[in-house]
Amino acid sequence: MLFGTSANKAAAEIAKLAVRDTSNFNWTFIVLLAIVIYIYATEFKNRNFKGIAAGLALYTVHWFFEIINAVICSASGYALWTVSPESTSYILLVGVSWELSMMFIIAGLALSKLLPEDRSLKIAGINNRIFFAIANAALFSVIEIFLASTPAFLWVYPWWGALPVFITTYIPFFLAAFIVYDLPGNKQKRFILSIAAVDIILLAVLIPLGII
Repeated sequence: MLFGTSANKAAAEIAKLAVRDTSNFNWTFIVLLAIVIYIYATEFKNRNFKGIAAGLALYTVHWFFEIINAVICSASGYALWTVSPESTSYILLVGVSWELSMMFIIAGLALSKLLPEDRSLKIAGINNRIFFAIANAALFSVIEIFLASTPAFLWVYPWWGALPVFITTYIPFFLAAFIVYDLPGNKQKRFILSIAAVDIILLAVLIPLGII
């Protein structure tokens, strides 16, 4: 499925009611959290601070986009992307399940391992950081095409789909990860903490108000 369809509206309505509902909770929630902790602890022990920064940069940007998606849902009736309750142990916001969130927290860290040591190296005539950001964004967009063809992931708007998500969502995710990867430590911290602070403030305000 390359674009959304209004046929998904009924399923999206059900999904909206399941946000932060514990009916489907199971112990995979804890297992995935333990795996993420192990991965980050291992990278910290190995002093892969640049990789950790890439992972956290992508994750904080991911949360900002998820908050915006939830606000769009509140304002217009439907999110750009929605996860179904049948596919997850817990829906955090309308467009992100616990399983997706745990994937995104390691995505930037894992894929930063593909980056060449030489940050000025060009591939196909463009800087390798930009090349890998675009390549990984394309890969994730293709995977999302498959996901949108299943009951697990819902696109409702007919103008939203693989190409918009590639340009407006996944490219910014990976650009954030791979640009932050090369920054000095103090600038890495400043970027991650600034975006994280914005995310936390928005969540602290919008969730109690019932907006997201």
